[in-house]
Parts: sequence; C-alpha cells; structure tokens
Amino acid sequence: MILKTTIELWQKGKWCIAKIPELDFVAQGGTIEEAKENLREVVKIQFEEMRNMGTLNDYLAECGFSVHDDVVSQEYEIIGFEKQALQGV
Repeated sequence: MILKTTIELWQKGKWCIAKIPELDFVAQGGTIEEAKENLREVVKIQFEEMRNMGTLNDYLAECGFSVHDDVVSQEYEIIGFEKQALQGV
C-alpha cells in the first residue's frame, strides 16, 4: 500500500517531533531522521493492528482517504499552514 501524506517536523527542546496531520500520528526522535523513522514505524504498527481488526479502510475513510485495489487516494489535500496571533481568545 502506498499512502502519500504530509509530515510536519517540530523541534521541542532536544527532541525532534514528526507528525502526520492527516492521520493524527506523532513520533519523536533525537534527530529529524530518527523522528521520521519512528513515525513510519508508528504507521506500520497502527495499520497492522487496524488490518487485523478489519478497521483500516474505515479509519482511512474517516481521515479523508479512499482505498481501491490497494491504491490509496486522498479526497482532500493540505495546501498550507499559517501562523496567526489570535486576540481575545
């Protein structure tokens, strides 16, 4: 299965944080590469568990993906991020 996603990278103190916002999965590591590798492992483990439970396609659909013949398509795409200062919240 090939799944194209966005990976956000954050620095939190000495940790690098990698997040897939479309799936709401997060991992950390001492380096960017370690965080990304740990994130791939999180996805692999979670998908394997969901496959075993028969819920993977439902989860992907909730996250905006469709699966046809082991091809995963995104129904919508993240097109940007903005930082804003919100007042009065």
